[in-house]
Amino acid sequence: MIVKESTKWWQKAVFYQIYPRSFADGNGDGIGDLAGMISKLNYLQELGVDAIWLSPHFPSPFVDCGYDVSDYEDVGPEYGTLEQFKHFLNQIHQRGMRLVLDLVLNHTSDQHRWFIESRSSRDNPKRDWYIWRDGDPGEPPTNWFSAFGGSAWEYDAHTSAYYYHYFFKEQPDLNWHNPAVKEAMFNAARFWLDMGVDGFRLDAVGTIFEDETYPAIPEGMSQEELYRMASQYVQPKGEKTVVSYHEEMFKHQVDRPEVHLIMQELRKVIDEYDDRVLIGETDDIAFYGDGTNELHLIFNFPLMRTNHLTAQHVSQNQLERLTALPPMAWPCNTLGNHDSARIYTAFGDGTHNNVQNKLYLMLLLTLKGTPFLYNGEEIGMSDYIIDDLSRFRDPLSVLYYQLEKRVNGSDERTTVLKGALMGRDRNRTPMQWSNALNGGFCPPETEPWLPVNSDYAAGVNVDDQVSNPDSMINFYRRMLHVRRQNTALQTGEYQEISTDSADILCYSRSDAEQTLLVVLNMSPEIQRVRLPFKVKQILINTMKNWVHIEDPEPTLQPYQGVIYIAA
Repeated sequence: MIVKESTKWWQKAVFYQIYPRSFADGNGDGIGDLAGMISKLNYLQELGVDAIWLSPHFPSPFVDCGYDVSDYEDVGPEYGTLEQFKHFLNQIHQRGMRLVLDLVLNHTSDQHRWFIESRSSRDNPKRDWYIWRDGDPGEPPTNWFSAFGGSAWEYDAHTSAYYYHYFFKEQPDLNWHNPAVKEAMFNAARFWLDMGVDGFRLDAVGTIFEDETYPAIPEGMSQEELYRMASQYVQPKGEKTVVSYHEEMFKHQVDRPEVHLIMQELRKVIDEYDDRVLIGETDDIAFYGDGTNELHLIFNFPLMRTNHLTAQHVSQNQLERLTALPPMAWPCNTLGNHDSARIYTAFGDGTHNNVQNKLYLMLLLTLKGTPFLYNGEEIGMSDYIIDDLSRFRDPLSVLYYQLEKRVNGSDERTTVLKGALMGRDRNRTPMQWSNALNGGFCPPETEPWLPVNSDYAAGVNVDDQVSNPDSMINFYRRMLHVRRQNTALQTGEYQEISTDSADILCYSRSDAEQTLLVVLNMSPEIQRVRLPFKVKQILINTMKNWVHIEDPEPTLQPYQGVIYIAA
């Protein structure tokens, strides 16, 4: 992996994902909006982030939480107006930060004007903008499944044909073999790029094409069986079995080779503009292309696909990932987002969660590559399990509720809990700004669109933590400052260093200016470690008064991390 002498802003940046509906409510209606986000830009600047990834802000019926777009060139009215968005973008740039938007390429909403035209008649000019196939009612063209439940084919009685949808039936797939579709979508990207947006995070890029010979999957495969297996198998052997079954079920619908040609063409569109970035929601390294001709960043999702962030897991992940990257490709790391459990919940052991959260931030900001944070991590927000079926907003929660009842025959309480745990509402709850009713997200008399986690009253909120020097948010601020002030942590070379303990992760980050040593105790036990070379200063420590610079064999407390400056 080669780093150019002149690195790009997105190689050095720390990205912060905003889920707009849950970030800040500026008009008091219980839904986050642009006015709320604008009011918090000073907060983000003080936190120390360099770029914002904004989850979908487009008009949408909100069947799939905004990923069912009904207009690619406007702003959802619940969020504000296009003029407000331009002001938001301008204010971000004035503060020296960047903005990346979510771009959904695979499908639109069934309420998009393109699809309304497409389904209006068989001879409509936009008929071929989507994937239509003939078939009798009850006899879909293939036995393929939707990833979000049921058949991948929806019968449309008006034109007596089926349309294809990889996700919900309200999200019909675009036909990217049609040049007019490609032109329209690329023009939608140009619309925002012309406005000054700094790039895109591309949603579900692997689903853009499917096998056009439409082969059947093996008879007898079903989502009920997949769910039963996932419920009963014990990891890790069971997990591999479930993954294998899932791959067989969807192998004709994802990761087709044609998608790389589209990515190369989209890269050319992006390269028409100065200094923009493309980020793929995929961990498939093939989407880097040759390192210069497809996507700039691909998420290292395998890093977060574990129940325990151990030294061995991280070490093996970095070895495999960095070795596999093509020349000129740049790594990209994250531990959480709007689709996964929050870091505090996913990797916390129930005893050391606070210190673990700080350690994992130190890990994320010191590994080689561009790090992505998710809003709320900086105050230690955790998953909030909604135990009321009527409060579910994610249709996946409803799907899993139904599967649990149908497949396992569980009682109502168990099925609701399963739906809450398997859905995504739990990690999308409103940001907690203060120790006030509704966590300061919206007025006390307003019901927020999702319930606010009650732990806002126990210190998990911005206002209470800002005044506490030892709080989570203040450690985030210090750690982000340290990364910004030390170029070795941004673009320096990564070298793992072996120690006597399997629970200690030790590595250096080096550039022409400095060498830094990162030492992380990834275990719940006290560990003693011999430093591999002389150090002259402790740059930052996740804990106070435990490690002294004079000690060549420091004793690390459970889940303690230290960064040294080499002598």
